[in-house]
Amino acid sequence: MQRLNGKVAMITGGSRGIGAAIARRLAAEGASVAVTYVNGEAQAQAVVDEIRSAGGRALAIRADNVDAAAIEAAVERTVAELGGLDILINNAGIFPTGSIDEATLEELDRTIAINLRAPVVAVIAAAAHLPEGGRIVTIGSNLAQRVPWPGISLYAMSKAGLVGLTKGLARDLGSRGINVNIVHPGSTDTDMNPADGELSDPQRSLMAIPRYNEADDVAGLVAWLTGPEGRSVTGAEFTIDGGANI
Repeated sequence: MQRLNGKVAMITGGSRGIGAAIARRLAAEGASVAVTYVNGEAQAQAVVDEIRSAGGRALAIRADNVDAAAIEAAVERTVAELGGLDILINNAGIFPTGSIDEATLEELDRTIAINLRAPVVAVIAAAAHLPEGGRIVTIGSNLAQRVPWPGISLYAMSKAGLVGLTKGLARDLGSRGINVNIVHPGSTDTDMNPADGELSDPQRSLMAIPRYNEADDVAGLVAWLTGPEGRSVTGAEFTIDGGANI
């Protein structure tokens, strides 16, 4: 059963990894989808082509999360070409690493701009179009909840900020019947963090179930939150990390 028939979704950073999996899953549920990308034009177009070949509607839009005007334009293009906007998925992000005493102000500003400011910009633009029953899901990180190693202060800070944003938005938009939630993936098998990579065993050692997520696992949770069963869930955090944070 396609639970998202007639819905339109925009997924930032939808050319690969978790974002691409979400785009495919929401399309399989019946939604028309727009995916944004920065450098992965071929990858984004491959996602779009796959969705279209299965009979769905999809659109790839170049939009750098550093550029607020590009994010706003992506929202407006989604509305214009796909006929509206019902679901916003804030997925695009970067993963800065390094000791805080070596961090530069440029790194700090870029992390905040991409991981924290851009979702706010996207929400403000999308809120003008989201109807009653609209959904916003932000992809956070289990590192917003627990930081097991040094060197990821900027990343953890930016993802933790998304928790407060989610709870505030749930209050701001609840009267309009718009649900806002955040999903915290743990280690997920993507090209950025492969399950057979040199750092994978230390990550598995933290888990109650020592198994990496598949990107489709995260996409399935997002699909549930954006579907009819998620209508009473808002302002909530969902951690999917094999029990690394228990």
